[in-house]
Amino acid sequence: MSDAQTEVKTAAAQSATAVKPTAVKKGKKKKVIKQIAHGNAFIQASYNNTIVSITDPNGDVLSWSSSGKVGFKGPKKATPYAAGMVVKDAVDKIAAYGLKDIHVFVKGIGGGREGAIRALHLNGLNVLSISDVTPIPHNGCRAPGRRRV
Repeated sequence: MSDAQTEVKTAAAQSATAVKPTAVKKGKKKKVIKQIAHGNAFIQASYNNTIVSITDPNGDVLSWSSSGKVGFKGPKKATPYAAGMVVKDAVDKIAAYGLKDIHVFVKGIGGGREGAIRALHLNGLNVLSISDVTPIPHNGCRAPGRRRV
């Protein structure tokens, strides 16, 4: 063997020992995270709670969070500050997806409506549109009667 061939073999042997294979359990597949540029954010703001779900364009949920899950209790769950913390928690979970642009759909009349939308923008997402999808009855069910005392 020539010197060039022995150099190639020793270099290959050194590089093979330098690279350590990642530990993968038998029978488990490595999860591949797809890159998503656009998505949707659904904000449900009730009088008692704020729930944020972030989805891909097909509607598959990438992450969700609520003010109770973040750690707020009682009347503090419906505050704008709690809504901002909820959005931060949900956005931190989707950092690996590379989401940049988002369409926002807001449902409900709670205190966390505007706080959640502002927090989406502050956490690095470009808000493309804001839609209010609060259900409004068109004189459907009969209202309950007045209370008589």
